[in-house]
Formats: sequence, C-alpha cells, structure tokens
Amino acid sequence: MLKQVQRAYNFNAGPSALPLPVLQRAQEELVDFRGSGMSVMELSHRSSLYEEVHNQAIALLKEVYGIPADYHVLFLQGGASLQFSMVPMNFLPAGKSAGYVLTGSWAEKAYKEAKLLGNAVEVASTKDESYRRIPRLDELHYSNDLAYLHITSNNTIYGTQWTDFPDSGEVPLVADMSSDILSKPIDVKKFALIYAGAQKNLGPSGVTVVILRPDMVERAAQNIPTMLRYDIHVKNNSLYNTPPTFAIYMLGEVLKWVKETGGVAEMERRNREKAALIYEAIDRSGGFYRGHADKDSRSLMNITFRLQTEELEKKFLVEAKQAGFVGLNGHRSVGGCRASAYNAVPFEACQALREFMIEFQKQNG
Repeated sequence: MLKQVQRAYNFNAGPSALPLPVLQRAQEELVDFRGSGMSVMELSHRSSLYEEVHNQAIALLKEVYGIPADYHVLFLQGGASLQFSMVPMNFLPAGKSAGYVLTGSWAEKAYKEAKLLGNAVEVASTKDESYRRIPRLDELHYSNDLAYLHITSNNTIYGTQWTDFPDSGEVPLVADMSSDILSKPIDVKKFALIYAGAQKNLGPSGVTVVILRPDMVERAAQNIPTMLRYDIHVKNNSLYNTPPTFAIYMLGEVLKWVKETGGVAEMERRNREKAALIYEAIDRSGGFYRGHADKDSRSLMNITFRLQTEELEKKFLVEAKQAGFVGLNGHRSVGGCRASAYNAVPFEACQALREFMIEFQKQNG
C-alpha cells in the first residue's frame, strides 16, 4: 500500500515536477526491478535487462515525438551546457561560420561557447529589448553557407517561446529544446539536431537527449576527444561509457505516461489551458501584475511576471511559499516571479496559483 502524501504545488524551473504515476511506478519497482532482485540502479548497463530499458526509451521517444526512423536518439551527460560546446566542436570547421539567434541567457551562453571554438556570428537578437520577444522570422539575416543555425526554442528566464521555426533550407537547424521539448508537436524533420536536458519535461536531471539527423553524423569532426564525438555515441548506442541508467529508466517511464495520457498533442492542449489561467490573472489585474514577455512571444512553459514594487514581490513570494507553492522566484539574474508549468504540473496547481494571485491582489491592491 503506497503512502498518500500531500503534493506541493511545484513550479520549479528545473529539476521540476514529475508525473505522480511515474514516481509511484518507480517506487514500486525500486528494490526489485522486474523480478531481478536488484534495483534498476544496480543493473549492469551491459545486461540484457537494462538494454531493454534503454532501447525501449529510444523507441518510445521516436514514437511519441514523431521522430523519423532514420534519425539517431542519444542519451548523453553534461546537460545542455555541454552541448553548447559539443555542437561547435563537431560541426563548426575552420573557414566556416555558425549563426546564433540570441533570445535569452542560455542562447547567449551557447553563443559564447561557440565563439571560443570558431567563428560564431549573431543572426538576430532582442537583448536591447530585455528579451521580451522572439525575433520575427524576417529579422533573421544569414548566409546560406553557414555551418549551422542555432536557436533556443524556449527561454526559461525571460518566459518567451518560438511559435514558428525558421525554414533554414540547406543550413542545418540546431535547437536547444531543453525547456519545451515534448510540450507540443513539432516537425522534427525541420531540424538537423535537437538537444535537451531532461529535467524539465523528460525526466530527472542527469541525462541529456540528442536527436540527430543521419547526415550530420557524417559531418561530425573526428579530431576531437572521443567522449565529445557524436559519431562515437551513435556507433555505441549511447553505451560507450556507463550511462545514467536510472535517469534513462525514468525518462522511459515519463514517455509511457505521455503516451498513455494522449500523446504530445494532449500535452499541448493541457499546457495551453494551464498557461491561460495564469496569464489571465496577469492580464486582468490592471497592472498589479506585469508580464515580462510580449503577448505574441509568451511561453507556455515559463510564465514570468513582476509586481509593482520589490517589497510587494517579496511579500507575494513569502505568502505563496506559506500557501504551499514552490519555485515561484524568478531567476536570480533578473528577479521577479516565474511559474514553470511543465507537462507534469497539474491543472489544479495552476488553478490554485491563479486563485492565490487574485486573492493576493484583493488584499494588497
């Protein structure tokens, strides 16, 4: 009999909420995984039992996200931050340039790493507008001989998200989708490479997913350290070294939950419904709450807002914590408030936050 616990209203930006049914299933299997007498954390990564877990997670991600059969799915480590370096190491040769669209802090970090390794150029930026919006597609100016074009699909700190992706033609399109992967259907064929830390929508921290078009493997550099070569990880099915086995197991369980719940299209429907609750509370507050992002760039995942004074924000965050809300502080670099309503955050949590915001305004407006 599983113990019933009172779940927090978890709005952490990452690591973030996981689906309760997934946690309960992991709890049931923690000590004795499928009759092995061992936890999945104790299995050899070379065992047939773990290999089944590993390959099923790959197959499920391809199925649920509509990934073409010939694309490669890798489970790596080091988070998106390591991908900031791995991408240019593998795909930015001497004499070529890589284009970066700057839409927030993580895009800036990816750009900075690329500049350490080769010629990275700024294709567009909204930094001078405090990253309140995503650049329009007609604002992207780049040559067709770029090694690749890099975007960050969702910006956790500033609360903006791409609604339409560039058609980059012959230029390989690379995307950091750490904070909105699996939140809505996309056309994966538009992308040459997608990478994402798992700790937002895919599972616990510790594993990074890379989705790689097959021709990119042939382009990847081979004169870099072995562990940083995509072709090595493709050749070894992400088992060149010991992978984060438990995180991959949990990722597979999250994918099962997404499939059982109705798939990525249902995730998008729910996410739009959840975000609308909180945005409506902001928009109807008469300026008591002020959203950071322009309305046509608003993120479904990270809802960022300020109050009229810093003192009022501090009071809001203290009382929200007392009411059971977790993770509503804005990123330390910008302050303010942020509600991260990822896939596993239930509708009821967003509804409760909306009600709290309305009541707080009544008491303090």
